Amino acid sequence: MGSSGPIDFAARHESFERWFQTPLGRGLLASQRGVLDRELEELSGARQLQVGLSHRLPLASGTDFIQKIITSPGWHPHMPDGVAVCDSEELPFPGDSMDLVILHHAADFSRDPHQVLRESARVLRGEGVMALIGFNPISLWGVRKMISRHRQGPWGGRFLLRSRMEDWLRLLGFALESSSTYFCTAPVQRRDGYGKAPLGSLSGHPNIIPVGAYYCILARKRVQAPIRRGVSWRKSKVMSLPGAVGASRGCANNTTSKTEIRRNPREY
Repeated sequence: MGSSGPIDFAARHESFERWFQTPLGRGLLASQRGVLDRELEELSGARQLQVGLSHRLPLASGTDFIQKIITSPGWHPHMPDGVAVCDSEELPFPGDSMDLVILHHAADFSRDPHQVLRESARVLRGEGVMALIGFNPISLWGVRKMISRHRQGPWGGRFLLRSRMEDWLRLLGFALESSSTYFCTAPVQRRDGYGKAPLGSLSGHPNIIPVGAYYCILARKRVQAPIRRGVSWRKSKVMSLPGAVGASRGCANNTTSKTEIRRNPREY
């Protein structure tokens, strides 16, 4: 039976973090690290921010950024430097301060996933890159979530549609650069390792079939150029053209002189 009370997201965060210590969780994390290392290897800049559920799950460690920051929803003893304790819906960073933002299942485990994207867009500078990782509901993992009796591990997440996340990013002014699903592996724990891919070696190749356990969306924040207002001309700055009538009044397209009007009044 479902609970009518509010969702305890803190408990779900801790359960999801513990789940990554299982064979299936380690396999998923290894896949995500490999995808981001490949997709982000050419990026560089000043600051990289990872918004996720735990500081113990770092991603994109091989990128060329001067400062790397990771967020955590809760405080833990012996936290290393570079960890910020905060909610993903309210980031304690100034706007336009990050060159790369990685969302690691942050929207999946949030009360307001749209706000998570808005906050990440706010702190990302213009032309910066956002990498969004989320569970794919159109997959065997989505079916497992629907029939699961408990909400431990990944099954406590929302599993938001990839198309919805793409639409939200476009509304926030992002241009999509790539969007693929990965890890076509059965969501079954096994003693000899995580569940084998039902499609053999296809689990590491995106876009062959769109049913991977998770998706990775890369989008770039576009900044619209400001529209310049028309030049406000002053009458004193309008140059009178030779033979023009009323040029000082802003009209310089009438070249008929007063002398010609007096000579041929019937033509006017």
